[in-house]
Amino acid sequence: MASTDTISILDGSTFVVSDRRGDIDAGPDQPHGLFYRDTRFLSRWLLTVGGAKPDVLSTEHESYFAAQFFLAPKSDTIYKNPYLSVLRKRLVGDGIHEDVTVLNHDDEPATVEVRLEAGADFADLFEVKDALAKKGESSRQVRDGELVLGYRRDDFVRETIISASADAEITEEGFVFRLELEPHGEWSTCIFVEPVAGERHKIKYDHGETHAKPNMRLSLEDWLEQAPELASDSDALGHTYRQSLVDLAALRFYSDLSPNDSLPAAGLPWFMTLFGRDSLLTSYQALPFAPELAETTLRVLGARQGTEVNDFRDEEPGRILHEIRFGELVHFGERPHSPYFGASDTTPLFLILLEETERWTGKTELARELEPNARAALAWIDTYGDRDGDGYVEYERRNTESGLENQCWKDSWNSILFADGTLAATPLATCEIQGLVYDAKVRCSRLAREVWDDEELAGRLEREAAELKERFNRDFWIAERGYFALALDGEKRQVDSLTSNIGLLLWSGIVDDDKAASVAEQLLGERLFSGWGVRTMAKGDAGYNPIEYHNGTVWPHDNSFIAAGLARYGFREEAARIAEAIFEAARFFDFRLPEVFAGYERERTGAPVEYPTASSPQAWATGAPLLLIRVLLGLEARDGELEVDPVLPPSIATLSLRGLSGAWGKRDADAAAVRNGSARN
Repeated sequence: MASTDTISILDGSTFVVSDRRGDIDAGPDQPHGLFYRDTRFLSRWLLTVGGAKPDVLSTEHESYFAAQFFLAPKSDTIYKNPYLSVLRKRLVGDGIHEDVTVLNHDDEPATVEVRLEAGADFADLFEVKDALAKKGESSRQVRDGELVLGYRRDDFVRETIISASADAEITEEGFVFRLELEPHGEWSTCIFVEPVAGERHKIKYDHGETHAKPNMRLSLEDWLEQAPELASDSDALGHTYRQSLVDLAALRFYSDLSPNDSLPAAGLPWFMTLFGRDSLLTSYQALPFAPELAETTLRVLGARQGTEVNDFRDEEPGRILHEIRFGELVHFGERPHSPYFGASDTTPLFLILLEETERWTGKTELARELEPNARAALAWIDTYGDRDGDGYVEYERRNTESGLENQCWKDSWNSILFADGTLAATPLATCEIQGLVYDAKVRCSRLAREVWDDEELAGRLEREAAELKERFNRDFWIAERGYFALALDGEKRQVDSLTSNIGLLLWSGIVDDDKAASVAEQLLGERLFSGWGVRTMAKGDAGYNPIEYHNGTVWPHDNSFIAAGLARYGFREEAARIAEAIFEAARFFDFRLPEVFAGYERERTGAPVEYPTASSPQAWATGAPLLLIRVLLGLEARDGELEVDPVLPPSIATLSLRGLSGAWGKRDADAAAVRNGSARN
C-alpha cells in the first residue's frame, strides 16, 4: 500500500526525491530534488532519449541509499516493442553518483541522442515548505568541463557541480550525448552531482560500489549484526524489526560536536537534521538495540544546551534545543533555528534518557560527565519552565513572529483544543509535560543519590516529585469523564478534550493507581482506539478529524509509549493489543511505519489510510517497533540486571531476542504465548 508516486533515497542528512522515472521537476512547494544541508541543490534533472521522456518499466529501491530505474523509449504503436532500454542507477551520499546505461537490443546499429537537463533553485527547506521567493542571484556556467549551477546572496554562496565520464556536449542547460550503438551493443556514463557549501568534497560512492557506507563507525552489515537477533513466528514482526534497524542506519548523521559518532535525523523529507525531541525519544526507543544513539544524543544536546535568554530563538539557560538548521534563512537570521529552543518537553526528556541510559548500560561516567547539564536542566524546569510559580511547566513563545505557538510534541498551531473545538490560549501547561517533569525528578533523585553523591538534592527532588504528583492528580483529573485534561490554559481552566496524551501520563508514572484503570479503558475505547492504534484525539470531540495532523490521526511512536505506559501499570494485555495493531498496520506500509497515518476505524477501511505528507522513514516511527518489542518481552533494567516478563498478543506465539547488551553483559530474552494453559516463558 505504500505510495509509489515518488522514489526517495537518503544518506544521513542528504536525500533525493524523484518520480518513478528518476526525474526531478520540482515545483516551488514540493520537497522533490537533491537536498544537502537544508538546501535544494538540484531541482531539475530530466532525462530524454530521442527527444522524449522514456516510459517506466520498473523501479528498484531496496537499499536506502540507492535506486535503479528501468526505462524504455516510447513506441508509436503497441504492436512494436522498443528496441532500446535505459537503466539509471543512482547512489546518494554527500551528493549523487548516477550511472546511465543504454542497451541496443536490435540486430541493426542505432543512432540515438540522450539528454540530461539540469537546474537548481537552491531553495532553503523553509522556502520549499512556505513557497517563498528567492532573494539572491542564480548563475549557470560551463567551467573546466563541468556544469556549475550557482547561487549567491551576499556572503551565502552555494554551487552544484555536475560532471560526466563520457564525452558530451555540455551547455548551461545540461548534457547532450550522441550515441552510435552497435547491434546488441551498450553505452554508459557516470554522472557526478556535487553539492558545494564551502569546500569541495568527494561524493561518497564511486562507480560499481554496491555496499552501504552509512554515516557511522560500523558498516550496515556490522550494524545489523551488532543488534540483538530477533526470532519470531510472526513474519511481519521480523520484517518490521529489520526495516527499523536499516532505517535507523539510514537516518544517522555526524554532528560537528561528535565527529566520531552519529545520531538520528528526525525524518525525510522535512526533518533531515537534529531535533531534540525526536532524537531523545528515538534514542530511548532504541536503547536496548543501539545504546550508542543515546550516548551521542545526550552529549550533542548537552553541548548545545541553552545558556542565555534569547527571545528570537526562544532560548533560556538550561533549556534543551528543539531544532537546528543550516540553510539560507537561518544564515540571515530570518528563521531562529541556529539552534531554536521552542520545545518544553525536550528538557525533562533529556533527564529521563540520561537516567535510563545509565540504568541500562551501567555507564556511570556518562551521568557524571553530564551532571552539570542535568543540574542546569533541573534549574530550567523550576524557573523558566514554571513561568508563574504554580508548580507546573507552562509554555508561551518569546518569538511571536516565527516561533512555535505550541511547544509540546503536538506542536501544530491548532493541536490544543477544548472538547467543543475552541482553541486553548497560551500560556499552556499540557498534561504530558507535567508527567515528564515528574519522571525526570524521580529519576534524577536516584542519580543524585547513587552517582552524584548529593543526598540533599536527592531528597529535594523526591519531595518535589511527590508534591507534583498529588497536585497534578487533583488539578488535571476530570472525575465525571474519567480522564485527565489535555492541559491547563492561561486561565488555569481544564482543556477537556480526550486525547492520546493521557497514555504518556501512564508512561511517566504520574497517574495515581486508582485512576489508571479508567485511563486504560479510555485508551482502548472506541473513541480513541481505531483498531490500528490509538488516535491523537477522540472521535466525537469537535476538533476530531481522522486526517488532521495532531487531532485524530494515529502516530506509531505515540502508540509505542502508550503501550509502555499501560505495561508500567500492569495492563499488559492492553499493551500487547496496541503492539499487535501497530505491527499489523506495518504490513500495509511495506514494514516501514510512517510518521503518521489516518485515524479511520479499521472496520471502515480494511487497511490503514496513508497521511498525505507523512515523513518516511521517520526516526521515532522507526523506533516504535523497537519499544513495542521491549514492551512485549517486558524488558527492564534494575540494579544491573535484566528483567524479562513477556506477554504476547494472540497473533504472536513466539518471540526472542539474542544478545541483549547492557550492564549485565549479554543476555537472551525468550517468550512463548499462553496457548491452552501452556507456559508463557
